[in-house]
Amino acid sequence: MMGRRALLVIGVLLAAGCATVPEVVTDPGVRGGPAGAGAPLPGLTSEELSFFQQGLAAFLEVDAVQNGLGPRFNLDSCAGCHVQPAIGGSSPSVTPEVAVATKDGANNTVPSLDALNGPVREARFKYKADDTRDGGVHNLYTITGRSDAPGCVLAQPDFEREVARNNVIFRIPTPTFGGGLIEAIPDETILANLESSRPSRTAMGILGKVNRQGPGRANTSSNDGSITRFGWKAQNKSLTIFAGEAYNVEQGVTNELFPTERDETVTCRFNPTPEDHTHFDAAKPSDSISDVTRFAIFMRFLAPPEPAPETPSSASGRIVFTEIGCALCHTPSMTTGRSSTAALSEKPVGLYSDLLLHQMGPGLADNIIHGVAGPDEFRTAPLWGHGQRIFFLHDGRTTDLVEAIEAHASAGNFRFAPSEANAVIRQFRALEKPNKEDLLTFLRSL
Repeated sequence: MMGRRALLVIGVLLAAGCATVPEVVTDPGVRGGPAGAGAPLPGLTSEELSFFQQGLAAFLEVDAVQNGLGPRFNLDSCAGCHVQPAIGGSSPSVTPEVAVATKDGANNTVPSLDALNGPVREARFKYKADDTRDGGVHNLYTITGRSDAPGCVLAQPDFEREVARNNVIFRIPTPTFGGGLIEAIPDETILANLESSRPSRTAMGILGKVNRQGPGRANTSSNDGSITRFGWKAQNKSLTIFAGEAYNVEQGVTNELFPTERDETVTCRFNPTPEDHTHFDAAKPSDSISDVTRFAIFMRFLAPPEPAPETPSSASGRIVFTEIGCALCHTPSMTTGRSSTAALSEKPVGLYSDLLLHQMGPGLADNIIHGVAGPDEFRTAPLWGHGQRIFFLHDGRTTDLVEAIEAHASAGNFRFAPSEANAVIRQFRALEKPNKEDLLTFLRSL
């Protein structure tokens, strides 16, 4: 039986709030119902809609070696990676990368890092063998053994060795919904949003500089100084560059933007380059464009995901989202500029991102540098469509929204500064359970 003294001590602790335990909240999970995504933008002309459909068809195509696949690759189609909850989205629950390892007779071994029930992943090495920085994608597979690649012999990277060296980081696919609207936001709008919220950001420890110094800055193109905005580190300027790089890096298809093979071993080169190109002999102008251009048009004309109808809980969560500071980085809305495409011109963009880079601390740091994006910096991930996302964070480490939120908090160490989100996460943790639940309901409504 507990003594009176012990009961007295517990009573004092409870009165002081020292013995309180945070109430556990649970992620409501992937929202059911219609996908609410994958449709073309409203207001497209009939000609634009025709090009969108052509782009969708190209996005769905499965490539073989004669179409440019390999010699090194991760997957053989765009839609294999970008499929949740509709074509153009993010990773499905079961990765197709496992099945493609031995497709058409290929003799690849599935690396242990590529779990069947995990997200689609690409692997990057932090450092090269000589300890200089790497940062590039190292493809999972080769075309060796495939029936359409006779005589090609290539070794896969030694992923087990690199994992043992803690030299591998992962990236999962970013959704492409609403890509054209994001592309059409003027630089000046991004900068004005940063300046207008600077006092509130500063009070929360969220810094911002629109140059090449300091956390929270915009990632800029080294050619023209404009703000880049696509990819986990905002490393790509436009949808066309995003498409061209992905076609070459993920599928190994050379194109007019990236015309060099991922591996130039002579016995594994089966096509003249670039393999994807403008078809100057096409009977119709619409048939002359390359697949990369078709991909870009598809993403440019892809509508943003539709949120779920608002409920009292999600409406309350929207308020909590702003009150605790989430909206300081996850800007609810910006507006596009004047566009030569009417469907993209002067439109509201409910992306929930400032499209800037922020230091996230050692907990999320991947030790990869992209342009002016440092080893612990990431673009603020747009939250639209999060209601039907399965995997979260740049490496897909969790399917739990609460864990993803908590991962934003990270104390600094001798290598990295503390996460800019620390103050926001402290406020999240201090919320009463009903308010936390409303916030999660709101996020899953997006």
